Amino acid sequence: MDWKEIAGIGVAGNFTGHLEQAGESNDFTNVKVKDQRAPKGVFPFYIPNGSDHYLHQMPISSDTIQLSNEQENHQIEPEMSLLCKVIYNNNLVQGLTPIYAMAHNDCSIRKNGAQKISEKKNWGANSKGVSEQRITIDRFQNGGVLDSYHLTCYLCRDNNFHLYGIDSPVTGYSYFYTELIDWLTEQMRTQIDEGPLENITEWLTKANHPEHLLVSIGATKYTQFGETNYLKPGDTSYVVLYDAKQYSEYEVLQMLKNSTYQNAPWISVLKQQVSL
Repeated sequence: MDWKEIAGIGVAGNFTGHLEQAGESNDFTNVKVKDQRAPKGVFPFYIPNGSDHYLHQMPISSDTIQLSNEQENHQIEPEMSLLCKVIYNNNLVQGLTPIYAMAHNDCSIRKNGAQKISEKKNWGANSKGVSEQRITIDRFQNGGVLDSYHLTCYLCRDNNFHLYGIDSPVTGYSYFYTELIDWLTEQMRTQIDEGPLENITEWLTKANHPEHLLVSIGATKYTQFGETNYLKPGDTSYVVLYDAKQYSEYEVLQMLKNSTYQNAPWISVLKQQVSL
C-alpha cells in the first residue's frame, strides 16, 4: 500500500484507562464531550500535499520504528486502524466507509508541554506503523468479520518476548462500528482548534480532500511491563490483530516466535525493528 496520498487521523481516548496509563488524561481536563463514553477527540498524524507544516513527512513503515533520539520516551500504542473511503459535501466530511482493518502502531513520544496531540505523533519517517496484512471488512457492524477479532502487543528485547499490551477484543473499544463512524464523521466536521485538539476540516483542506483516510481508532491498555518500559534501539515491536475464533493467545505468540504468520489467514501482524 502506498500511503503517500492518504491522510492519517487518530482517535484519542477510545479505550477505557489508556489515557491514564499514558499520563495524558490531564491534557483533556477541559475537553467537553456529550457522552462520557465517547472518545475525547481526533488528531492528525499525517497530512499529504504540502511542506509548510510539521505533518508533511509520511511517517508510516511496515517494518521499522526510528526513534527521534534516546533522551525522549517512545512508547508503542497498539491499535487497529481502518482504511476508509471518504465522502465530502461542501468540503466537509459527510461519510466514511471502512474497507480494510490492520494492526497499527500509533507510536508516541511521552513528553510534557506539548500543546497538541499531533506534536507527539509524527517526528519524521518511520515514526508510525501499519501492517501489510489487511483484513477485508465485509460490514463494519455487529455480525461482521471483526466481531471475534482481538488486539495484542509484544515487545521482544534481548530475545525475550514480553506482553506489552493487554489482549483485548476490538469490540471492547468505547465506540465501535456504526457509533464510531457516526461520531468520527461528526467530529471531523465540527471539531475546533481548542486545547490539545485541532480543526480537522482545515487539515483535510491542506491535504486537498483525500479520497481515503487511514484512521487509527485508539490504543488499548498496557500491561505493567508496557506501561513502564519505553522503546530502545534493538527492540522488536509486534502489534497483532487476530481472529480469536481461529487462534489462541498462545498460538499467536508461537507464530510470532517462529515467524509463521506471514501468509496465515485471519491475522494482521505488524513487526517493527526499533532503531535510532
